[in-house]
Amino acid sequence: MTGFDIVRDLPAALHDREAAWTYVRGFAAHWGVPLGPGDGTPGPDLDAAEDALGVRLPAALREAYALFGRRPDLHANLHGLLAPEDFYLHAGGVVFREENQGVATWGVLVADLAGGGTAAADPPVRMSIDDGPWEPWYDSFSVACLEIVLSEATQAGELCDHRDLDDGDDDLARRFTRVPLPFPGDEVAFYTALGVLLCDDGAMLSVRARDQETLDRFRDDHPGPWLNG
Repeated sequence: MTGFDIVRDLPAALHDREAAWTYVRGFAAHWGVPLGPGDGTPGPDLDAAEDALGVRLPAALREAYALFGRRPDLHANLHGLLAPEDFYLHAGGVVFREENQGVATWGVLVADLAGGGTAAADPPVRMSIDDGPWEPWYDSFSVACLEIVLSEATQAGELCDHRDLDDGDDDLARRFTRVPLPFPGDEVAFYTALGVLLCDDGAMLSVRARDQETLDRFRDDHPGPWLNG
């Protein structure tokens, strides 16, 4: 097997942290610009965040930031990963991501970082709405990063478009290949076809194409009130 396949390569990435980072590298190269040495957050910046918080950051967070922390096209088109100097504590958790209107935050609980071992290295990610209590999101930081990269890709500017879901979208699973990324509560589903990535969030259909010609053809084949069409 050669090259990157958004469906084929995902199962391994869901169960192995190193495979998750390999998946992010492959996605970046296949759907945009390959990752380079300057795309990661320097270690001293993460060290400074640990000192400011008084908390040792999990290995998976450090690895993710070292890989693509300075690539906002991969993680900050709609919502955004915080820069390390902007991490903060909320209700016993380290907040590393915020929703674009400040309604939701994502973090890892300090209690989950204690004791060392695999669980502490790649801890669960929690979500808080309106500064409310932490609720479960993903069982590991590395898998949460896969969702972040895929969802933010469908919000990445001129090669993306969006429209409300309608009755004709009920058969997305029949017309497209499901990307096997589980989402808490099954509220979001990703699909793919040649040159396109779709995100169905239950209310809106978003599409990301690899090039403008593919996006134009997709909109022609699937007409509707596209936001940018």
